[in-house]
Amino acid sequence: MGEPAPLGRVGRFFARVDRAAGGYAVDLVLYALSAGFALITATNSTLLPHRAWGSIAVWAYTGAFVVAALQFTGYLLTRRRAGSRVAALFGNGSRAAVTWAVWAAAALVPLVVQAMQRADGRTDRAQEEVLVVEHMGERLLNDGTPYLSRDTIAALPEADRLMGYSPYQPGMSIFGIPRALFGDVWWTDSRVWFAVFTALALIAAVMVLRSARTFPTVRALQAVTVLPICALTLATGGDDIPVLAFCLLALALAATDRYGWAGVAVGAAAACKLFALPVVAVLAILAMAVARGGRLLPGAIGLPILVLIPPFQVNQDGFLENVIRFPLGHGLVTSPAQSPFPGYLIAQNVPHGRYLTLGLLAAVAVVITVRMLWWPPRRADTAALICGWGLLAAILLMPTTRFGYLLYPVAFMVWAAALRPAHRNHTATSRPLDDAALYRL
Repeated sequence: MGEPAPLGRVGRFFARVDRAAGGYAVDLVLYALSAGFALITATNSTLLPHRAWGSIAVWAYTGAFVVAALQFTGYLLTRRRAGSRVAALFGNGSRAAVTWAVWAAAALVPLVVQAMQRADGRTDRAQEEVLVVEHMGERLLNDGTPYLSRDTIAALPEADRLMGYSPYQPGMSIFGIPRALFGDVWWTDSRVWFAVFTALALIAAVMVLRSARTFPTVRALQAVTVLPICALTLATGGDDIPVLAFCLLALALAATDRYGWAGVAVGAAAACKLFALPVVAVLAILAMAVARGGRLLPGAIGLPILVLIPPFQVNQDGFLENVIRFPLGHGLVTSPAQSPFPGYLIAQNVPHGRYLTLGLLAAVAVVITVRMLWWPPRRADTAALICGWGLLAAILLMPTTRFGYLLYPVAFMVWAAALRPAHRNHTATSRPLDDAALYRL
């Protein structure tokens, strides 16, 4: 593999900030801001699951801040003795260990607590998407499709119609099957299984990158674990986190020339949520640019198609109503995903604004597609940047979207640094590479 392309000016600035004081300076700021966010959430959020998360997470982040402060002090005292055993205690290994511990304390502990309280009868310990996914699993087992038809939803009481919709790909119903099979116990909560698959995917991504001596940065792990938007999402709702983790695993596999498995990983993500389809498209172009399309495409395209077979055999229109019409605003009820981004504001305040936002989305998609076809990415870090910028544009322009979706572009952009080839003799089969300069910050 060729020498990595240099970072742009903005990229170099952020790299210097990230490395300041061995990374501990940013760690301190991250954990301090996270503790503040958790405290504000615990005391002011109007969503009860969020308040419950904040009341636990604030202590996790506060403890992390104290530990990071001790690490920072130790680093300053030992940085001139980099070869000593004492200094080794303050390297990236210890920072990574703290990251995993904080994730467990700020995300997994609140998740399990809420799941147990919910199993004991509390009805305010899960967001609506948790119930939607569990209903999908139940319908899949009983009816052969996780979707209700438009007529069936219309026959529900008006107050229940929103919960009748399941705006996910059929693969998401897998996380709801344990509840359908074993009943209302804490470990059948769909969030528990979101967390299990997320942990497996992230551990696999770290191991894959380390096997190629392309070490993932601690910041990359933090961006998908301890960042409050991720920890809060996993503990209270969670359906986006395993999708994101599988996409990151796919990029890590592509970075190490394992395109067959990368196709399986990104295909699994797209089988759960349409949000992963842009990542499929970018990885497909990357794979074809380096003559690996035959390895990636069967899993990347085959899995999303395979999961459609049962619902299409039962009721094709049910899929279209739930996964296509409802998110686009053509369902019987309005989606609650209405964060005040430009697309939502245009759709609400401009005549025919919804069609205008869809036109803008289409225009952005065309621009990105043409650019990729003209200058196809040939490295996984470039692909990650394209995914990040593309999804950021989509989130800002979609007529119905959530603030929490920002976790996708943030994670992709931060992970791009971890995917950059670290050695001149890295074993991949692409051409001499300078394409990252086309997409660099």
